[in-house]
Amino acid sequence: MFTLDSRLQQDTLPIGDFPLCRLLLSNDANYPWFILVPRREDISELFQLDVTDQLQLWRETTALAEVLKDSFDADKLNVATLGNVVSQLHMHVIVRKRDDAAWPAPVWGKHPAKPYTAQEVAAIRNRLRVVLTDEFHFLEV
Repeated sequence: MFTLDSRLQQDTLPIGDFPLCRLLLSNDANYPWFILVPRREDISELFQLDVTDQLQLWRETTALAEVLKDSFDADKLNVATLGNVVSQLHMHVIVRKRDDAAWPAPVWGKHPAKPYTAQEVAAIRNRLRVVLTDEFHFLEV
């Protein structure tokens, strides 16, 4: 049974589900920072997913990155799995702009998280509703 790591629950806002992954928004308004978490039990590494799920994770990551690049006018996208603090497999897809708070450095630990307002989250969800249509289910909050 899939359960989301408590740290991810604490630090993110749920957006919805692709066929494989739960899409989360990091609760840090410094950057449009999204996280994909495969809904599989006890997976901490990419190679632990079967080949079909590995390909699906890559399809969902690529599709999300393309949508975010256009929708958020990204100068660069940072896509990574790290898992040093949260061992549950998750893929970061972070929209970077030359004028963001950390540019050109990595976002981790650069600035304290700035929580989103309810209105900012609603605006992001509405922006994504226009572009995430096929095979994506929004979670109602």
